Order: sequence, then C-alpha cells, then structure tokens
Amino acid sequence: MDLIHIIVLALLQGLTEFLPISSSAHLILVPRLVDWPDQGLAFDVAVHVGTLSAVVFYFRHEIVRLFFDWTQSVVQRRRVGESSLAWAVLLGTIPAGMAGLLFKDEIELYLRSPLVIAATTIGFGLLLGWADWRGRRQRSEHTIGWRDTLVIGLSQALALIPGTSRSGITMTAALMMGLTRTAAARFSFLLSIPIILAAGGKLTIDLLQGEGAVLWDALLIGSVLSAITAYLCIHYFLKLLDRMGMMPFVVYRLLLGVVLLVLF
Repeated sequence: MDLIHIIVLALLQGLTEFLPISSSAHLILVPRLVDWPDQGLAFDVAVHVGTLSAVVFYFRHEIVRLFFDWTQSVVQRRRVGESSLAWAVLLGTIPAGMAGLLFKDEIELYLRSPLVIAATTIGFGLLLGWADWRGRRQRSEHTIGWRDTLVIGLSQALALIPGTSRSGITMTAALMMGLTRTAAARFSFLLSIPIILAAGGKLTIDLLQGEGAVLWDALLIGSVLSAITAYLCIHYFLKLLDRMGMMPFVVYRLLLGVVLLVLF
C-alpha cells in the first residue's frame, strides 16, 4: 500500500463508520473505482482499532458510569442508576452478532455487488429521511426500554448488508421509536462499541491465523488517522445534528446511489 492509499482509506473509515452513509459501501467501492488492490485484513483490523478507540475515548465517562451501574445491577438484581441503558447496549448487540455468525459468509459471497449497495444506499436513505421527518423526537436515550432495544437491535442486524449503514439504520429505528436526533445518535454510537469490538476481534483472529507479511508502519498510520478522524466526526456530528438534521445525509445517499446505478 502506498501512502495515498493508506490515508484515503483511513480517513474514509474514520468518517463513514459513524455517519449514516455506510462505511462498508465506501471501503468496497472506492478501491474498485480507482482500481486499487485490496488493502488486506491487517489494515482492516488497524482502522477498526482506530475507530473503536475514538468512540471509547469520546464516551469514556459514560462508559465507566454504565459499567459501574450495570455491575451493581447484576449484584443487587435490580435497576441501579443507568443500568437499563447499559443492558440496552448489551442486549441490542445480540441480533447483529447472531446474524453475523449465521449469514456473514452468504452476505460476503452474494451481497457485495455495487448494484446491491446502490439499492440499499437509496432505500435506507429514503427510510432515514422518513424517520427524521415523521419521528416525534421527544425522548432521550435514558428512556430506552425493552421494546426499543429489540427494534433497534434487530435493525442493526440489517447493517450486515453492504450499503445499509450500521449507524444509519440504528438511528432510523431510534427516530421511529420517538428518540431525539441527538439521543438516537448517542445510542447508536454506544451500540457500536461491542459490535466494532467483536468485528475487530474476529478480524484479529483471522489475521493471526494467516501467514501474510504485516506492514506495521501502514497499520500505525491507518489506525491513528482513523482514530483522529472518527473522534472529530463524532464530536461535530453530535454538535451540529439538531441544527442540520438528517437531510444532508439522505441527499448524499440518494446521489451516491444514482451514481452507482449509472456506473454499474
């Protein structure tokens, strides 16, 4: 990998992991469009580590509080502080984890085509716009109950299909359940932590079992760049979200989908 290749893909991962525009779609499409070779498993691990470290650092205070309250709720067998939100993050991860174990190979084999990405980019983009327009936007993430957790967790499983966008579909579901834009985004980001950790762990195991050479300088650059970009993306997205709404991302998804249909 040359330096431009590393920088572009790291910035792409950092930006698109948390915006509702699908990181997997961009990481599949950009190398195809510019005829770059596959970046390799080790680089995928590195940029996942970068985005994971960014979201964990950004929400570090909330994570400590959630972990403490969750631990106390297990010991005391009752609700403690924000333990309900912690349980929602954990239980909301299960559907996507199960779907990944059961269907990942089929999805990798049959659903990574540009036409599938175009369809999901447009379709789920329109659904995001509808949810943002029709949602009541009255509730915080601290009001999330079991029904909300089930709906949002099941929606996250759909993000295994390239072009869907994990953050996009979970925000869409949260908006449909009446959460505010900021609450939907914050819960989506918290929900990303165990799923990115699981995906990164799986990639790491695959990497350790492989025999390819590892370019450590490329991995370090990719990890640092994706971490910085992801942190800034989370910060400014949450800061500007109520002001700009979801429409810019809906428009972007529609334009990207049309371009893909024309090109492929």
